[in-house]
Amino acid sequence: MTSIGTGYDLSNSVFSPDGRNFQVEYAAKAVENGGTAVGIRCRDGVVLAVEKLVQSKLLVPGSNKRIGTVDRHMGIACAGLIPDARHFISRARTEASSWRKNYHTPIPVSSLSDRMGLYAQAYTLYSSVRPFGVTSIIGGMDEEHGPTLWMVEPSGVGWGYYGAATGRGRQAAKAELEKLDLPNISVEEGVKHAARVILIAHGDNSNKDKDFELEMTWVRAADPAAAAGQTEGPVKAMGKHEPVPKELVEEAERQAREDVKGDEEDEKMEG
Repeated sequence: MTSIGTGYDLSNSVFSPDGRNFQVEYAAKAVENGGTAVGIRCRDGVVLAVEKLVQSKLLVPGSNKRIGTVDRHMGIACAGLIPDARHFISRARTEASSWRKNYHTPIPVSSLSDRMGLYAQAYTLYSSVRPFGVTSIIGGMDEEHGPTLWMVEPSGVGWGYYGAATGRGRQAAKAELEKLDLPNISVEEGVKHAARVILIAHGDNSNKDKDFELEMTWVRAADPAAAAGQTEGPVKAMGKHEPVPKELVEEAERQAREDVKGDEEDEKMEG
């Protein structure tokens, strides 16, 4: 079968003869054109990091956020079309608020992922709408399961991860994440690893000559021992989703640049 739409890509409610939905595939391509987003599930929390390409020297540093807070214990990092991401995060906040109103507890990360997956999938069913051009990494703390990380794709499918990457540099980022002992690192270590992964992913894509900002947030357990499963019972103090302190991000980025530069010099010597 042909790999181009040939008329079957005019509506996302129509399958091609070989069972493909081209509108969903186009949405996935839109995600690949965005900056890299990374999520790391640690033993005592979750780290979310995003590569924000600086398109103009006139931009105010820190503006145009790619990571949003959904509930006190949870955040979402997005790659792809930013307006789509803002609407997606807004809907996630509505779902979290509805869950609190009905059940009087914070919504579990897996439940929010299921709900947002269904919402994204609904936008692949009708010709009057288009799929979301965004992949979202949802990370937070659950009372029962502790640190939890999920990723929802434009098709609506969602998976639980120890380490997730999406966006332009996802392949290089995944390769670096697979080298880490993710279940056993702390969030402080996760910040350093996330900075390194984003830097390597940035250097591996076509925009490596452009400057970028590193946006990073975390959710740390107020009781790290409970989050790591070293105590019995649920994690009562789930922690708060908040930006990683600026000085810690700058130190992690500086160390990552030194490490990457050292690795490149070693490769040149070996070559």
